[in-house]
Amino acid sequence: MLTDPYGLTLTTRSAAARDAYALGLDRVLTQYPGIGAAFDAALAADPGFALAQIGRAQAFLFLGDAAGARDAVAAAEALTEGVTAREASQIQFFRILLGGRVDQAIAAMEAHIAQWPRDALVLNTTANPNGLLGASGEVGQKARLVALMDSLAPHYGEDWWFASAHAMALNEAGQNAAARPLVEHSFARRPDSAWVAHSMAHLCYEDGEPVAARDFLRGWLRDYPRAGVLHGHLHWHLALGEMEAGEPEAALALFREAVSLQGHSGVARQRLQDAISFLWRWELAGYPRDEQAWQEMHRFALERFPGAGIAFADMHVVLAQAVAGDGAALEARLGQMAALERDGRYPSGPVIPALSRAFLAYERRDFDAVIAGLEPLLPQSERIGGSRAQTDLVEFTLLRACVEAGRLGDLRRILAVRRPGPGGVPVAGVARH
Repeated sequence: MLTDPYGLTLTTRSAAARDAYALGLDRVLTQYPGIGAAFDAALAADPGFALAQIGRAQAFLFLGDAAGARDAVAAAEALTEGVTAREASQIQFFRILLGGRVDQAIAAMEAHIAQWPRDALVLNTTANPNGLLGASGEVGQKARLVALMDSLAPHYGEDWWFASAHAMALNEAGQNAAARPLVEHSFARRPDSAWVAHSMAHLCYEDGEPVAARDFLRGWLRDYPRAGVLHGHLHWHLALGEMEAGEPEAALALFREAVSLQGHSGVARQRLQDAISFLWRWELAGYPRDEQAWQEMHRFALERFPGAGIAFADMHVVLAQAVAGDGAALEARLGQMAALERDGRYPSGPVIPALSRAFLAYERRDFDAVIAGLEPLLPQSERIGGSRAQTDLVEFTLLRACVEAGRLGDLRRILAVRRPGPGGVPVAGVARH
């Protein structure tokens, strides 16, 4: 029987199909271009290869094409005769994943991984801050991911991908010292992997090493293709590193070249999150507003994300609406969130609505209202989703509001309980106090 790179049986008799599938899986785990082409080649070699269709579904998801992913899963479901129990379960998992209920998808993932812990394609859907557990809306999700990855570590041994994903989970839970040797091990094995480079960038951020992150990414990104899944996002990391290192001109140039709406090569959600996050952090750091860029992002947000859905994306949409003064549309979106929550489809609950009103208050310069709205949310920031580096945007907004309101006692109190690790706070006025 032919197997995948993790020793799991594949229902195909074609070595060419197996090899193409293995390449596709490697491209998924390294976040390199050519994911869809590899799985297409597997199907060309064996049109009845069901898991190659699931690989195509994963490729479509990376492209933000949910309809294409659903079609690929349906094609896989038509090829299930004779597949193994593991393959049938993987196909069913992706069907549930595309159904839109995060709680059900998490349950299906955990049940599958309990039986087949080395199924990396399934584990990859949750083994990162923006994965399934990241969308759970739970407080404690980062600890839950660490517990999962700790339990799976014996099954993966020295595997480079698992080590880098395990490191990311540990790093997000504040276990930086435990994460570092895993990242270094992964980088020694696969220095070309964008996922390992991403883990390294996050480790440097959490360890308060913006210059190290900047210097690493400057060199590493020279060889990473523009079509790579993480091209725009890694440039976002680099731009933040430049800004924190006191190089605003370099940061702005990177934004325009690789993070802005025109420069970003990623899917719509990546373009939304990275560009809006940079623009807002740029202003929090004391630099002037780019009105044209904000107008473009507002139009893009409403066009590509017309309704509420995923909390982390919604946070960026409502920020664009707040900057645009689009209060009516923002309130309509809050109504959509409430309806989804009633239907059990908005796990983050009231966190994004509370953030939305705080952003509006900030734009109206009602800084006392910003502080009253944001400070209670800090212990719940996990519920937003995303990494701690990404959700720092909320705390930075709160700190800037404290500076603007002249509430220096509150500023010092919030800084005193900020998590250890990250270095300077790139917010205008904070360093003086």
